[in-house]
Amino acid sequence: MINSIRTVRKARRMTLDDVARRCDPPTTPQTIGRLETGTRTLSLDWLTRIADALGVSPGELVRMPDEAAHEVAVLLTPDGAHAPARPETLAPQRIDEAMLAVRVTGGIGDYRAGDIIWCRRLDADRAATALNRDVLVPRPGGRYLFGRLIGMDGEKLHLLPLGAGARQQVVASPPWFALAARLIREL
Repeated sequence: MINSIRTVRKARRMTLDDVARRCDPPTTPQTIGRLETGTRTLSLDWLTRIADALGVSPGELVRMPDEAAHEVAVLLTPDGAHAPARPETLAPQRIDEAMLAVRVTGGIGDYRAGDIIWCRRLDADRAATALNRDVLVPRPGGRYLFGRLIGMDGEKLHLLPLGAGARQQVVASPPWFALAARLIREL
């Protein structure tokens, strides 16, 4: 069993000090750091205290060695879809490893800041199943296009970006595209 305290803490954009102060009773950032790295034994009491401080269940802070953490592939902002400037990981979830994570950083369309959109890659021959649904399409230079697939013309995909007043975009012969399949939203 491996603890995922650091992964969850970073996904929630909290520092060691933030977690330490939210613990009941409060503790030190050094203690939280030692529990994260395994240099101090993580008891059930500590696991519960840290889970409460992070606002998650204790089960979300532990994982089995075969459960992989997923990396954020794309950030979706009101300006469009972009690759993250530095690697970001999400807390381990029961998601197919082939799926791509899109983290929404600013509300756009039906999506709110903080949403995680999981996209499943599709082959070009299955494009018809994605009509009128949101898709992620790679562009040259590490860029992406995220929008509603409104039509297909041979090897060309016609997408309507999510922003208000956005114009239709056409992508010719993309190597792959991914269908938005699952939305995870904090309440």
